Amino acid sequence: MTAAGPVVAFYDTHPINEDQILRALAARGIATDALTEEVLKDHDQDHFGGIEANDLLIEAAGIRPDHIVLDVCSGMGGPARYLAHRIGCRVVGLDLTESRHASAQRLTALAHLDHLVEFRLGNALEMPFADASFDIVMGQEAWCHVPHKPRLIAECARVLKPGGVIAFTDILRRAPLTETEMARLTSEMTFPDLETLDGYARLLAANGCTLARRDDLSELWARILIDRLRMYRSLGSDTARKFGTARSHQWDETYAFFVERFASGGLGGGRFIARRTG
Repeated sequence: MTAAGPVVAFYDTHPINEDQILRALAARGIATDALTEEVLKDHDQDHFGGIEANDLLIEAAGIRPDHIVLDVCSGMGGPARYLAHRIGCRVVGLDLTESRHASAQRLTALAHLDHLVEFRLGNALEMPFADASFDIVMGQEAWCHVPHKPRLIAECARVLKPGGVIAFTDILRRAPLTETEMARLTSEMTFPDLETLDGYARLLAANGCTLARRDDLSELWARILIDRLRMYRSLGSDTARKFGTARSHQWDETYAFFVERFASGGLGGGRFIARRTG
C-alpha cells in the first residue's frame, strides 16, 4: 500500500456509505428522483454533532453567499451540500478516496446541487488549486488522517485568499498516549499522528493566520461518541452484509476502543477559527 492506502481502505469499508444512505432513504419511502437536501441532510452528515456542528462552523467562519469555500477531506460531501443549500455559496470538496469522491458526486446530483458543489479527487498535502483561490477553507474531523500537519496547514493557508478564514474541527491528542494505544489508533483508525490544541494554534500562526477562537470540544465529543457507538452498532448487520462479518466485528471493537480513549482523557477535540493576514 501507499502511504494513503490505509486511509482509503478505512473509508472503502466504512459503515456509513452511499449504499447505507440509500437503503435508509428507501426505508423511509423516499424515492431518489424526489430527493432534496432537506431530506438527505439527515442521513449524510458523517461527523460529530451533525447539522448543529455545521451551523456553528458556518456562523463562526462568517460564510456568505458570495464566498467560494474549500472543504478539505470532504468525504461523501454532506457538509459541502448542506453549506451550499443553506447559504447559497459555491463549494469545492477535496478528497483522496475514490469511492467517497464518486459517492459525493452521485449524491450531490441526486440532491440537485451540482450547480453549486463540485468535487476534486486529490491529496490535501498537494492541493490541485492555485494560490489564494478560496475565501474559506474548512474541515470536520478528518485531518486526523493526514500524516503531516505542518504541510497540511501550509497548503490550507496557501490556497486561502488574504483576509480569508480557515475554520475546522479535528480529533486531538489531549494527554499522553501509550505506545500500544497510539499503535492501535494508527493501524485501526488510520491516525498517523495527532495534533493538540496548542499545536494547531502554533501551526496556524506559523502560516500567517491569526487565531480568532479556539474551542475545546473534548467533553462534548465524549458524550456524542457514546451515541455514535450505539448508532454504529445498530448498523452492524448492514456493515456485515456489505463488507463481511469480520469487518463488522472489527469496526465494533475499533470504535469502542476509540470512544474509550475520549472517556479516559487521552483524546479530545477542538474547533479552530483563524484569519489569514494580508
